Amino acid sequence: MPSLERQTIVSFAQFIVFAALLLFLPAWTLAYWQAWLFLAVFMLSSILTTIYVWRKDPALLERRLRGGPTAEKEPIQRVIQTFASITILALFVFPAIDHRFHWSDVPVSAVLVAEVVIAFGFYLIYLVFKENSYSAATVEIAPGQSVVSTGPYAIVRHPMYSSALLLIFAMPIALGSWWGLLLFPPFAAVIVWRLWEEEKFLVNRLPGYAAYQKKVPYRLLPLIW
Repeated sequence: MPSLERQTIVSFAQFIVFAALLLFLPAWTLAYWQAWLFLAVFMLSSILTTIYVWRKDPALLERRLRGGPTAEKEPIQRVIQTFASITILALFVFPAIDHRFHWSDVPVSAVLVAEVVIAFGFYLIYLVFKENSYSAATVEIAPGQSVVSTGPYAIVRHPMYSSALLLIFAMPIALGSWWGLLLFPPFAAVIVWRLWEEEKFLVNRLPGYAAYQKKVPYRLLPLIW
């Protein structure tokens, strides 16, 4: 089996096991239908997106697999990614604790709408991958990289982060937790911090990025910011 293929399968397996532990251990039950549904929607959407990248752009998939704090070359990004990782862990654990102690009463309809939002968030990520072969999981400049200003990049400068914010906002609701939404502002703050630092890096290292900033003024939210 090719190394990239093997690495992708191993990454998915590790995520499934880790996510299941983070959800079902704090909940202290397997009778957590919201978690089962979330894992099914998240993994199916992720697998479909990965299959597309696997077939169309293996180099992009390889770059996406190199992520996390230790993979970052910029010291500030290692710090930012550490905070992001902690927040994401909490976004799994806290809704599970909420479920265990029955703090929230989230209607089934709200859970289902949140799952649709998560699937739509993955569709937006697919559009990003389709448009930008250099969408790495780390802040870096790849050989031959140029500014991408088409597709979702014609609307906002960081559509991947916009998609991530949409997913993270829907995640606690999908897991049946209103209280979990309290973790969204810290995650959004980390994303904005990462974005600010990334733009400083790109302006200095990627030719044409400063002109692109003038062409597309919005960072995350169309017509807002």
